[in-house]
Amino acid sequence: MIYIHIPFCKQKCSYCNFHFSTSLNFKDEMLDAMKKEIFLRKDELKNKNIRSLYFGGGTPSVLSADEIKALIDEVLKYFSFNNDIEITLEANPDDLNNTFLKELSKSPINRLSIGTQSFFDEDLKLMNRAHNASEAEDSIKRAQDFGFENLSIDLIYGSPTSNLEIWKENLNKTIALEIPHISSYALTVEPKTALENWIAKGKVVNPKEEEQNREFYYMIDFLKDHGFDHYEVSNFAKPGFHSRHNSAYWKYQEYLGIGPSAHSYNGTDIRSWNVANNQQYIKKLNSNILAKETEILSQQDQFNEMIMIGLRTIWGVDLESLNQKFSNSILDHFNKETKNKLEEGILKIENNYLKIPEKHWFMADGIASDLFQV
Repeated sequence: MIYIHIPFCKQKCSYCNFHFSTSLNFKDEMLDAMKKEIFLRKDELKNKNIRSLYFGGGTPSVLSADEIKALIDEVLKYFSFNNDIEITLEANPDDLNNTFLKELSKSPINRLSIGTQSFFDEDLKLMNRAHNASEAEDSIKRAQDFGFENLSIDLIYGSPTSNLEIWKENLNKTIALEIPHISSYALTVEPKTALENWIAKGKVVNPKEEEQNREFYYMIDFLKDHGFDHYEVSNFAKPGFHSRHNSAYWKYQEYLGIGPSAHSYNGTDIRSWNVANNQQYIKKLNSNILAKETEILSQQDQFNEMIMIGLRTIWGVDLESLNQKFSNSILDHFNKETKNKLEEGILKIENNYLKIPEKHWFMADGIASDLFQV
């Protein structure tokens, strides 16, 4: 599978620390550099038949439909597409006007991931989103009108401007709009963001973990009652609408990341990442030099990643594979901690897969880290 990072946004959200630029001055040069990178790295994927192509960011919907299609055509020069390929475009509601959607509907894009975040203006203002509540709803309806059925939306819970009743209304609206996939995250205060600054100055109240916990578990029960699979800590889908792209990440499959700050993985022990600087990225690719760093993952790194990723999913960690792949020196601490947590009910084993019971998923990362080899 292939991920393409579009490092541009109209404005900066208060909570975001991803790599992007609000200036489109070098957009053409960036797109040319990405095409060059696709060519230079065309032999890195063992499987040339692609089952998923994902445009993330940043905000890929700041590009025109023609620019998006040109990148798809570039990929097709060196790879083939599976018959049922999933091609996802992340998009902001304010970009999804009739003209853009009409052009997208003629393109190979067959899945939209819409950055809704909330259907309430107060939440959206705190997050410094470029859209308002009515645009959030209207963009989804417009996308459906243009034939996009495979839709995902992002929702953020636990905001200081929200509460459980508002969160319930957000979820009810999602069901009413017949969205088949939801990615939902607790509002997190990241370093060097506007939100962190506002909280430090007392302008905004720090999000309350107990409120986020309450909203998280309400969401689980509510969405399951409405036919959703809770297949990863932050992801819910109707049957047949699981994100193929993200599921491949969670199952340790190989992927190629194109664009500044994009990551790649060979499926076993090599990870690489591109420089998170637009100008450096463009300059290097103009000289036919890859703007990336590479690391060989140690046995310890591979083990910790398998634990972290596996325990965040409904599939869990394959214990047979773990025991075959890693030595006793790595497994000793894991086995001891696992035994303790099994006795406490924080972990369970089903069909030789280690899992976290759903009632403890809010603390999944902390539970996983206790099992790490350090």
